[in-house]
Parts: sequence; C-alpha cells; structure tokens
Amino acid sequence: MRYLFFALMSVVVLQSQAQKIRLKVLDQKDTTVYLVKYFGSKLFYADTAEMKNGEVVFDGAKQKPGVVGLYLPDQRFFQFIYNNEEIQIETSGGDLMANLVIKKSEENKVFIPYVKFISAKKADIAKLAEQRGKLSPEDEQYKALSKQIDELNKEVDTYQAQLIANNPSRLVSKIVKMSMDVVVPEAPKDANGKIIDSSFNYKYYFAHYWDNVDFKTDALVNNPIFANKLEFYFGKQMMIQHWDTIIKYAFQFCDALDPKSKMFEYSVGWIASTYGKSDIMGMDKVYYYMLKRYFCTKDASGKSPAFWVAEDKFKDLCENLDNKMNTVMGIMPPNLILRDTSDTKWLDFYSLKSEYTILYFWDPECGHCKKVTPKIQTLYAEKWKARNIEVYAIGKGVGKDFEAWKKYIHDNKLTFINVAVTNSIYEIAKVTPEKLVQLYPGEKGKPTTLQSLNYQQTYDIYSTPKVFVLDKDKKIIAKNLSVSQLEDLLDRLQNKSELPKLFPPDPEEDKHMQQD
Repeated sequence: MRYLFFALMSVVVLQSQAQKIRLKVLDQKDTTVYLVKYFGSKLFYADTAEMKNGEVVFDGAKQKPGVVGLYLPDQRFFQFIYNNEEIQIETSGGDLMANLVIKKSEENKVFIPYVKFISAKKADIAKLAEQRGKLSPEDEQYKALSKQIDELNKEVDTYQAQLIANNPSRLVSKIVKMSMDVVVPEAPKDANGKIIDSSFNYKYYFAHYWDNVDFKTDALVNNPIFANKLEFYFGKQMMIQHWDTIIKYAFQFCDALDPKSKMFEYSVGWIASTYGKSDIMGMDKVYYYMLKRYFCTKDASGKSPAFWVAEDKFKDLCENLDNKMNTVMGIMPPNLILRDTSDTKWLDFYSLKSEYTILYFWDPECGHCKKVTPKIQTLYAEKWKARNIEVYAIGKGVGKDFEAWKKYIHDNKLTFINVAVTNSIYEIAKVTPEKLVQLYPGEKGKPTTLQSLNYQQTYDIYSTPKVFVLDKDKKIIAKNLSVSQLEDLLDRLQNKSELPKLFPPDPEEDKHMQQD
C-alpha cells in the first residue's frame, strides 16, 4: 500500500509538471504579461504573471484546451495550442509568431509550422491575385496567374490532408480539418449530360457544411474558426434572412449539441445575442424564441438549459416573455376591446374587415407622438381610408389623460378609430373587474378582456409611439416603422409605389421608432 501511495503521488506530481506553460521572449524587459484565450472569436484574459529575464511560467492546469496566446504590454502577441501538455516555447524580435521555436509540445510542433506555411502561401496567393486583378480574364497572363493560384491552393490542400492523416488524434488536426471547406461532388446529370438540379452544389454544401467539425471536442470552440463558421452559416450567403428560417436552423443546430458543453453555451449565446441586437425588423422573433427554448424554461433537473447565466439575470431575460412572443412577425396578436371617446361604445380590431390594419399606440402628451399622430391622420384621410387600410389607435385615457386625449383628437380632427382604457373603465376595473372580464372561460356578457385592460403589458408598450402593421388575417407583417416607412410599405403592398410620397424620410423619427 505504501508503494502504491508513493506511485500515485509521483503520477500527480508528473501531471502537474506536465501542465506548465513555459514561454521565453529573448531581450524582453521584466514586465507583467498575460495569457489570453479565445472563446469563439473574442479574446479574454486567462491568467497574469510576471516575466523575468524574458521568461514566464503559467499553470496549464487552470486552462481549458484550445488556442491561447501570450500578450505583451507593447501589444505584441503570439498564439499557440494548449492541450493538457507541457509547453516550452521561445521567440524573439518584432515578429514573434514568425520567430517561434518549439522546445517542447507535440501539438505545437505540428501547429506552428502549419501556421507559418499557411501564412506564406496566403501572402503568395495575395500577390498573384493583385497582379491578376489588373488584367482581363481573356488575357493569357491572367490565365497563367490563375493556374499558379490553383497550384498554390492545391499545395495547401495537400499539406492539410497530410497533417490530418499523420496526426489523427491531435487537437491541431481537428482545428485544421474544421477550417477546410467540404468538397462538393459533381452534380448528377441526366442521360443527355444535362445537370438535373441546378441548385445541387448549394444544397450539398449546406447539408454537409458541418461535416468537418468534431462537435464532441469542446476545445474547438476556443478558437475563432468555429465562430467564423457559425457566423457564415447563419449569414446571408448561406441562409435566407427570414426570422422563421433562422429559428428553424438555430433550433436544429443547437438541439444537436451536448447541452452541457461549451459549444452549446457559445452557439446558443451567440445566436441569441446576435439577433437580439439585430437592426433588421422582425429578427427580435429569433431572440425571443431562443430565450423561450434555451433560457426561460427548465430541463429535467429543474434548471435552465443556459447553465452559464447567473440566477439573478433570468428575471430580466424572461420577464413578460410570453407577451413579447405574441407581438412578433407572423403572429396574430391578442385582440383589444376598448372604448372610444364617447366612453360608451366598445371597439375591437379583430372585427375590422380592412385589408391592412395599423395598431398605433400613442400618448397625447408624448413629444414624438405630437409629431407622428397628425401625419398618420393625413395619410389616413388622403390615402389609406379609400384603400381599406384602417388605423386602430390606442391612447392614454386614465384620470386627467382622458380629457387631454379627447381634446387632442378633437383639435387635430382625428378620424381614424381611437380607443383607450378610459377613466371610468379603470375605476370599475380597480373595484369590480368581474363586471368587465370573464371569471371563467365561456362566461357571457363581459364586454372586454384582461389582456385589453392590461394592453401595455400585453403589447410590451414601455414607450410611445409604437406601430404594428397587420394583414387581412390580423397577423403582424411589420412593426416599429416611422411614418415615411409606413407610407412606403403600404404603397408597395398595394402596388401603388408610383404615388407621390406625402412624407419624406425623417432620420430622427426613423431612429426613434426603430428603438424596440
């Protein structure tokens, strides 16, 4: 037993020593240096240490496998692979990467020569491409340069294939393989030699795009190649930029990953963040659906699948999410049943037989509303009413706002539908809401709904003005548009693009309305 104890201790000591990252930069002054790591395409600080006499040692046991680098105070930087092995690297001069010498590290004895080879070939190809760019495709020199470029690319392909074949189990091989494009076979042809499917190349490439990625190796997410592939896959060159298409393939991709992996963490986080920040109208649908599926739900253990998110963050992410999902593109939003200015007549927008319906949330005391609302009236009177486009406007009518709301409508001669939670409705709802809304499903004789009374929460209205455009089926087809954008959209939808525009673009208004 004593022998076994010392044997085990020796193994522990050897493993600890084998995870040291020893780096040397010749002629470097004593200074603080940083070990940096990739997570996707971004670099993060991984560790800090003091470099003395040009040497520094980091504890590799604290690091995850992947591409890491040494960052010096003068912003010089070189990168290498860490994969749970002892590393000893030296370099010098201004070009640290070019001067790297691998003293110890089997991964980097393969990786660094590969990086140098690729860098040299890229430089050669860039020079030839620059020369070719000045020539006509019919020029013989153009053809000769193209041939040279093809030969260089073949050299790269051969180098990569040999590297992978000679090092099948190494992380460097998996990184290199991930960087390689899938080879698309020749398109099938019929008996006459004609290509059967003109889109075969795209379909094959899309279907096999991820073939060269080992999703079981989490370390692959710790370098920018995976991030770049993910960004390209969901980009306009590969995928139709429609929210439902993005959602379909985002779910398909993320569901196939290990839900406890860093690859899952990065992919789910990147997709949600990217579309949550998108300026493209309607892409918030992707964001909300990602939140619902991967953040604001519970797995079998009762935890959110988003294991990397701190508990105190879920409230902000998930609050009012179901209502937000009811106001995304392609969805029929909840009906609103509210009173008009007479405070006696209930009006809803589901019953409107209009070809298009504009839901317009506004406040007569809001500065932007005072600019937008008269323009909406002008368009309604001069264009939309005759073309069966209806405006269902929801204003503020509680307390003193009720008289201000009615006065604004009267003074500005607003002829479209105007409704509100009037003060009398509000007072009833505070004391006896059962007089207004159902207590149980199917109850008769109740004039409105709880969603209508709480329309601000139902439609996530935290600022005004806010606009939704609905089609004849009352599904959302556009939102957060300025007046000029509304006019242009509806003219185009009704094949009247040639009509003069009453309102030119207003950059300030455009910016305000697009803030969701």
